[in-house]
Amino acid sequence: QVQLVESGGGLVQAGGSLRLSCIASGRTFSSYAMGWFRQAPGREREFGATTRWGGGRPYYADYADSVKGRFSISRDNAKNTVYLQMNRLKAEDTAVYYCAAATGSGNYYSPHEYDYWGQGTQVTVSS
Repeated sequence: QVQLVESGGGLVQAGGSLRLSCIASGRTFSSYAMGWFRQAPGREREFGATTRWGGGRPYYADYADSVKGRFSISRDNAKNTVYLQMNRLKAEDTAVYYCAAATGSGNYYSPHEYDYWGQGTQVTVSS
């Protein structure tokens, strides 16, 4: 069983920045694909970013088009932590942000590919 705990959400003005953190339990964190998703009221949970081992290559990251160039995902395996640095925030980035861990293979763009989820942290961007 893996437990995920997010932190770092809050209220920020448009154009500002926030950094979300997600700490995971478990001794095999380095083998997990980690993702950040978000869900705005009345909308489905949507993919934001993922970081995973790349078949022998160093960890690489992938992003939704809506956040590419503004958000950056990173991980510290020694601390069992994944981060999401969010810059140039927009009002449409307002949502609950969820950290997720996947133990199997996949592309990791769909919520259904993830096995464990955090409780979420609210990000509100005022315009």
